[in-house]
Amino acid sequence: MNHVVIFAGGVGSRMGISNCPKQFMKVDGKEIIVYTIEKFQQHPEIEAIYIACHKDWISYMENLVLKYSLTKVVSIVEGGKTGQLSIFNGLCEAEKNKKGDDDIVLIHDGVRPIIDDELISANIESVKKFSNGISSAPAIETIILCDKEGEVKQVEDRSVSFYAKAPQSFFLNDIIKCHRKALDEGIVDFIDSCSMMSHYGMRMHVVPCSNDNIKVTTPKDYYQLESLIRYKQDINDR
Repeated sequence: MNHVVIFAGGVGSRMGISNCPKQFMKVDGKEIIVYTIEKFQQHPEIEAIYIACHKDWISYMENLVLKYSLTKVVSIVEGGKTGQLSIFNGLCEAEKNKKGDDDIVLIHDGVRPIIDDELISANIESVKKFSNGISSAPAIETIILCDKEGEVKQVEDRSVSFYAKAPQSFFLNDIIKCHRKALDEGIVDFIDSCSMMSHYGMRMHVVPCSNDNIKVTTPKDYYQLESLIRYKQDINDR
C-alpha cells in the first residue's frame, strides 16, 4: 500500500503574515495545499493521504477536503511543534492503516505543489529498489561548507551536488522506527526525513527532479509559485 503524509503544521512566520498560514494562501482562487494534495489524489498508485495540520486550521482543512472532493484523504491530524513532530503524527495515522511490511510512505510539504506523476512514480519505484527515494534537484550554483566563524572549509563539486527536496520516500516501517528512536533520544528538530535517516545510517538514493519543485517559504517563493502554476496552466490549455 502506498501512503502519503503531507505536513502543514506551520504558521508561515517567514512569509511576514499573521492571519493565514502559507499553506492556505491562494493562487488563482485555490489554496496552495489543495494544489499539492491534488497531485497525489490524481495519481493511480497512491491509496491514502494523511495531513498534519495546524490545530487552529483543522476544520478549515476538513472543509477543503469536502469542497475539492479529495477522497483519498483518510485523516487530518494535529501538527506538532516542529516539522519532525508533524510528520511523526501523520506517520502514526498511516501505521494504523498499513497492509503489510512492504507499505511505502511518501513524505511531502504542503507548500510544495510543483510535482508530477513521473516524480511520484519514481519515488515509489526507488523505495522498492533501494528502500528509499529522495527527490533531489541538481545544484545550479556552487555549494560551499563553512565553519561557525564563516570560514570556507570545503568547496563542493557542483557536478555531484544536489538540493534535497520532496517527496522523500521510505518503507513505512523503516521511517517510523527511526522517528521513535529519535524521540527516545530527545531529538525533535531534524530538518527533514533525509537528514534523520542519514543520521541513523541509512544510505540514501537520489530521485532526480526539477528545480521548479520549490517550497513556499518567503514572499519571493509565493510569486515564483504563482508564475509557475499559471505557466503550466497555459501550457495545458493550448
